[in-house]
Amino acid sequence: MVRALGLPFDPIERAGETWEQRFGPAAAMRAATSVFRVQQILLARFDEVLRPHGLTFARYEVLVLLTFSRTGQLPLKVIGSRLMVHPTSVTNAIDRLVAAGFVDRRPNPADGRGVLAGITERGRAVVEVATGELTALDFGLGDLPEAELDTLFRVLRRVRLGAGDVAEGAVEGG
Repeated sequence: MVRALGLPFDPIERAGETWEQRFGPAAAMRAATSVFRVQQILLARFDEVLRPHGLTFARYEVLVLLTFSRTGQLPLKVIGSRLMVHPTSVTNAIDRLVAAGFVDRRPNPADGRGVLAGITERGRAVVEVATGELTALDFGLGDLPEAELDTLFRVLRRVRLGAGDVAEGAVEGG
């Protein structure tokens, strides 16, 4: 868990004040720095919930994605594109999930060189428990009301769209 710092001032706000004196407008710097700090906080909260199950958030995401698939299995390259991570990260996550007995790996019959990852019953069971715990934690965002969560998603989605995460004209949720 990220330890509470209990600082008598907000270091990001203070840095913003100094930034403005030295470089100019600080709104973007404050926002970006806050996003990074919140990422640290959320990952620490997720780790606290997931570590006892032998999971990291990256491995948990793979398991959830496999539970969302019709057959419980997906090619590794599809996992990488859906989770927006490098193939090496997918391979590492799958290796760890296989070692834990949460996933099995098999050749992809549709692609002679490809590999399928399939969730096991043990993997499904750990997803159920971990998801219940993360949901009870409100995914670490319990300090925000639901309307603000929707707003936050929309604001951050615009940054993702600007970076090209989603093709121009893509259908939401499609």
